[in-house]
Amino acid sequence: MALPEPYYEDEAVTIYHGDCREILPHLPKVDAVVTDPPYGIGWVPRVNHREDNHIWVDNKAFDPRPFMIADRHLFWGANYFCRLLPHSEAWFLWLKRPASFDNCVKTFAPCEMAWIDFKGKQRVNHHVWDGGLRAGDTSNRDFLHPAQKPLEVMRWCVRESKADLIFDPFMGSGTTLRAAKDLGRKAIGIEIEEKYCEIAAKRMAQEVLPL
Repeated sequence: MALPEPYYEDEAVTIYHGDCREILPHLPKVDAVVTDPPYGIGWVPRVNHREDNHIWVDNKAFDPRPFMIADRHLFWGANYFCRLLPHSEAWFLWLKRPASFDNCVKTFAPCEMAWIDFKGKQRVNHHVWDGGLRAGDTSNRDFLHPAQKPLEVMRWCVRESKADLIFDPFMGSGTTLRAAKDLGRKAIGIEIEEKYCEIAAKRMAQEVLPL
């Protein structure tokens, strides 16, 4: 299989529609893999995107090892599959509830963790993104994907990677790519569902946001 024609391409971003495991061997060398892969925990959206459950599933165990292809890597949700990764004391922690929130009220996780192999210690970002409580860029508050991350959080990840070319093999609605483009980096994304490729392409076509 040769590298397919891009679903979308501009001077900063390239999007491929297909299975990332098939496309991966044909990609150019990238500096960092920054991604939010399926965790393999059987999670199902409770409120938003219920109509997408037939195309978006999280019921298969995830193996991150085929995606260890760059100098630097960041995998969200790696607390579920870190046994398959090298030891790292440097994790990212995203606190997504208000500091005063009573953790007994809901069963949703108050934070999410990402495994990294960047040099340095643990890093924390407190950015409220809990149901209707959403801080930051008002243009990023739409529910575009069941497992969508805030644009501000992914900008943080891209910035901390200090990489010029970012790769997201599980692109979803394109938040990692949008973050990279906003920061003046280049990015490649792959998504198996065409619906999300279309959403991501529309996001990439927007002007770069001032930071």
